[in-house]
Amino acid sequence: METVVYDYPVTPLMMKLHEMQLPREVIVGKGILGSVVSICMKLGFSERVMVVTGPKTHHVAGHHVRDLLDDAAIHVDVTCVSSASLKEVTNVVTEMREKSPQIIIGVGGGTKIDVAKLAAAREDVPLLSVPTTASHDGIASPMVSIKGSDKPYSVKAHTPMAIIADTAVISTADKRFTTSGCGDILAKFSAVQDWRLAHRVKNEYYGEYAASLALMSAKLVAKHANSIGAGEEDGLRVLLEALISCGVAMSIAGSSRPSSGSEHLFSHTLDLVAAKPALHGEQVGVGTIMMAYLHKLNWQRIKSKLKQIGAPTTCYELGVEPDEVIQSLLKASTIRPERFTILSEKALTYESAQALAQNTGVI
Repeated sequence: METVVYDYPVTPLMMKLHEMQLPREVIVGKGILGSVVSICMKLGFSERVMVVTGPKTHHVAGHHVRDLLDDAAIHVDVTCVSSASLKEVTNVVTEMREKSPQIIIGVGGGTKIDVAKLAAAREDVPLLSVPTTASHDGIASPMVSIKGSDKPYSVKAHTPMAIIADTAVISTADKRFTTSGCGDILAKFSAVQDWRLAHRVKNEYYGEYAASLALMSAKLVAKHANSIGAGEEDGLRVLLEALISCGVAMSIAGSSRPSSGSEHLFSHTLDLVAAKPALHGEQVGVGTIMMAYLHKLNWQRIKSKLKQIGAPTTCYELGVEPDEVIQSLLKASTIRPERFTILSEKALTYESAQALAQNTGVI
């Protein structure tokens, strides 16, 4: 048979490639931690793995993952990290070079998974994410937040190849982590508005599909606020699926835009300004209330949903000072000047920042 060759001209549009990294396997459910062996086998990693966990999360789930892999005759190396720092990432990378694992399994909360994610990306080794908390959307996203870098915000690594979210494990975590995760999800209301604003004012790329996926996740968490706040199994599943979906939205967008806007800049700045910062998602949730006000969204409803969930809505509940909130509002747009948000457009003064925080009841 004659081979037909189509000689199409290469256009500039065809040259604008949009690469997406998406998880290959996602499992959410109760008592499904044991699937770690079958997932590793299915993905072709049956010889040597490395588990990156922490002292507490090793006790919660890390040792169980190790034992399951041991029983399946898969060689396991375990390394414990204590913080999301560049030093810890470097230590993990050094061990990876010595042990040559086929895959990294990050077992823990955001700190442990971020370290595992960045170390895996640096060595171009796949990552399996096993969250022990539902505190933020980093469990499925390509983004990491590491202390000690020159950027006080999230940077891009690789998307996990697989995710195993066992609700039986996650439900044992402190409720603060769950409410933090909800704050991170409800932030999509203001983050997507910031993205649209940047598209309109700066002609920045805007992906409607990724934005819609992020907004759908926020709407579903808002809809199930009561069941999440009550600690019900169905509510936790909704939150986990929302966190994973937002991670996928970032992978589709090629950036954190659908999930991170002015409310995240506020939180990153508060981390630097406050003497005792709160959890990331808790701060982001409070930031979302104020940014929704600036965007003329229904900020009262967002605040009401955070209250139903049991998340902080004031500086006092966060454990930070009113002036720390005001200073964070003033400095937030300078943290990442290339990211255009409502804070870039408004150019707050001390008086207007104070009024914003007072009008929304944050201070």
